[in-house]
Amino acid sequence: MDRKIQKVAVVGTGTLGAQIAIQASFYGYEVSAYDLDERSFEKALKRMKVRIENSGRTPTLSVEELKEGAKKVKLCLDMEEACLDADLVIEAVPENLSLKRNIFQRLDSLAPREAILASNSSSIPISKIESATTRPEKCLNMHFYSLDLGRNMVDIMGGTRTRTETIDAGKEWVRSIGCVPLTVKKEILGFCFNRVWRAIKREALHMWADGFVDFRDIDRGWMIWTGMSQGPFGFMDAVGLDVVYGIEMIYYSESKKPTDHPPEALKAMVDRGDLGVKAGKGFYTYPNPEYKSSDFLKR
Repeated sequence: MDRKIQKVAVVGTGTLGAQIAIQASFYGYEVSAYDLDERSFEKALKRMKVRIENSGRTPTLSVEELKEGAKKVKLCLDMEEACLDADLVIEAVPENLSLKRNIFQRLDSLAPREAILASNSSSIPISKIESATTRPEKCLNMHFYSLDLGRNMVDIMGGTRTRTETIDAGKEWVRSIGCVPLTVKKEILGFCFNRVWRAIKREALHMWADGFVDFRDIDRGWMIWTGMSQGPFGFMDAVGLDVVYGIEMIYYSESKKPTDHPPEALKAMVDRGDLGVKAGKGFYTYPNPEYKSSDFLKR
């Protein structure tokens, strides 16, 4: 029988890693976090505030609650310290399979034997990572969305040997921090909602890059149709265009279909450093993007 999750470790405190750590801490869990960049957590917290201000959505935690949760997160100087006595370790490093396998190999040697090892990857199935450990039965995908934008859902997917008890423990923990688990019953690249979103993202990017429609009009159509406060390009800016490009390359590497290759125009933006909200410029300019203008949907 798996022990109850009480202590959580997060490895990688970029935008999502920091959000996960703060959400868990706010809901009463003992949380430790580690990142190579000692200022990563602080920078992520600042980005969350900007994203909340620009989204027009209700976040899972208010700015004040974010601050409250952040104060309780123990920031560690090394991975070993972060993993000490952890019941659940969540990897939230960039979308690179080799990097993730290296991290899981280290986590396997550092975390207690009964600890669950979860990947917050937004596209890579845990089956491609689990063999880096000696505990594939305790490995799973646990992909969070944008908590600071109120998207309190988490894809849960097992690998080739993940135990039912591991999946159930992951789902129970996700519910305990105010989120909704989306269970993937059979392995698929991109998991549950992220695969749906990916189809929209792919079409939007190619419509823009191939000169069919201006990205603003795609966003306008989306916002009018759904009633949302930002469109696909505004959301990609929030995610980070480097992250978006990396995820698209993972899909392309899997399928080898030319239609799955991300546009060169997107790569050019990444190379220029126009990465979205975190860089102050992407498809829009921040902190006051055009889509927040009162007449954006009237033009």
